[in-house]
Amino acid sequence: MKITLLVVILTLGCNGAFAGSLIGTFGSGANQFSMDFVTIGNPGNAADTTGNPNPAGSVAYTYNLGKYEVSRDMITKANAAGSLGITMSDMTNNIYGNYTGGNGLLKPATGITWYEAAKFVNWLNTSTGGTAAYKFVGGTFQLWSAGDAGYDANNLFRNSLAKYWLPSKNEWYKGAYGSPSGTWYDYATGSDSAPTAVTSGTAANTAVYGQSFSSDFGPADITNAGGLSAYGTMGQGGNVFEWNETAYDGINNEAGETRERSGATFIDGIAILGARARSPSDPAGQSPFDGFRVASVPEPSSLSLLAVGLGGLALIRRRK
Repeated sequence: MKITLLVVILTLGCNGAFAGSLIGTFGSGANQFSMDFVTIGNPGNAADTTGNPNPAGSVAYTYNLGKYEVSRDMITKANAAGSLGITMSDMTNNIYGNYTGGNGLLKPATGITWYEAAKFVNWLNTSTGGTAAYKFVGGTFQLWSAGDAGYDANNLFRNSLAKYWLPSKNEWYKGAYGSPSGTWYDYATGSDSAPTAVTSGTAANTAVYGQSFSSDFGPADITNAGGLSAYGTMGQGGNVFEWNETAYDGINNEAGETRERSGATFIDGIAILGARARSPSDPAGQSPFDGFRVASVPEPSSLSLLAVGLGGLALIRRRK
């Protein structure tokens, strides 16, 4: 019986959740929600030297990236559970019109400032017993200092002890345009060919973009926002812009400096969709076109599980 259980664990480690599809659960009761992550491997990959910024996308470690953008439902439940007070754009009565689906639960959470996105991520950490990623004093964002536990001199925004954070430019870029093989693509659909513009769907090499201002336009549900990237993320090209953790100048050393937004929106044309487009924004700015996704530390690798399993097997044999 013990050996049979061991085989099941190893099978999960090699082919199941730990191999690249992960789910985090937050909150409780009526305010509980789940967040899907994919594993971004190939640590120490060579950077892309054809995109913008140049170079971009080299990440020294394995990490997880949200498969989908953060939804309105996630924000609503986090607000209720953690009294966060995060506001979102009213998508049924907006200066740009009434968007398709309005304030549907699975629509991307938009109208959120960078600071509000950071507070949401902090709650993901602290509500699960972890360390906040970003430092707020009296509600004001500040840099981590040398006396703080988890201080990282190379990134004054992020606490190194945090499990969840906003993806850096390189982390976001790699998940969008990179691949496990190290190949770089022009679009966040695992392709160098321009994706087909759609209003929703999950067909390969499609993206939610190119819509005209009308009575029936808007972002798609986060789980219906186009084809997947080579790593398995959705909606990194099109649907809504996404906040990066990184300052636009690439150096996280001033609390109020301009941040980077990546991706494109449902109204943008093909020129904004690819790896060569960048967009600066005020971290206090609110827009119905701005959303975000979350990054996290990786779960135990298959190799780690294998080591644990073999150790358990050796122990069983010794007991015999």
